[in-house]
Amino acid sequence: MFLEKLEKLIKYPSDLILLIIAAIAIVILLTINILVFEPLAYLGYGYGILDFEFAWTKEQILIIFGVWGDDVMILQAVGVYWDFLYIVGYTVPLFALILLVSRKLNERILNIGFYMSLTPFIAGIFDIIENINLLIMLNEAPAFASFVPLIASLSATIKFAFLIVGAIFFLVTLVLLVLNKIKK
Repeated sequence: MFLEKLEKLIKYPSDLILLIIAAIAIVILLTINILVFEPLAYLGYGYGILDFEFAWTKEQILIIFGVWGDDVMILQAVGVYWDFLYIVGYTVPLFALILLVSRKLNERILNIGFYMSLTPFIAGIFDIIENINLLIMLNEAPAFASFVPLIASLSATIKFAFLIVGAIFFLVTLVLLVLNKIKK
C-alpha cells in the first residue's frame, strides 16, 4: 500500500506544480532566514543556535544560557517557534527537487528517488522533536531534565544526517541527468 502511494509520485504532482511549491517554500525559507535567523545570529555573544542544538549536556546548555541571559533566551525561543515554519521551507523544496530529477532518469534511480524524496520529511520530523526539546530547555531553565539536551542534540544529528543524504542524492542524480543530456 505504501509503495503504491509512492508510485503515484511518478506523475503527480506535475513537474510544474513541484517547481511552484519548491519556489514558494524557498521564499519562505529565505524570508525567515533573513528576517529572523540572521538577526538572532549576532545576539548570542559567541554562542549561536547550532551551539545550542549540539550542546549535549545540561551543563553545556546552562553555560550557553548564562552567556545569553534572559533577553536573548526569549529571542531564541521566538526563533525556535519560527523554525517550525522554516521546516516547510527546506523539506518541500528538497522533496520536490529529488522527485523532479529522479523522474528524468531510469526506472531504477526513480525507484530509489521515491524513497530518497522522503528524507527531508524524516529530517523535518526530527527537527520538530529537536525544537520541542529546545523550547523545553528555554522555557524551563534551569529546571529541565538532564536528558532533554541529549534528545535535542541526537535529533539535530539525525535531522542533519537525513538532509545531507537527501542533498547528496539530489546532487548525484542532477549530475547524472546533466551527463545524460550531454550524451544525447
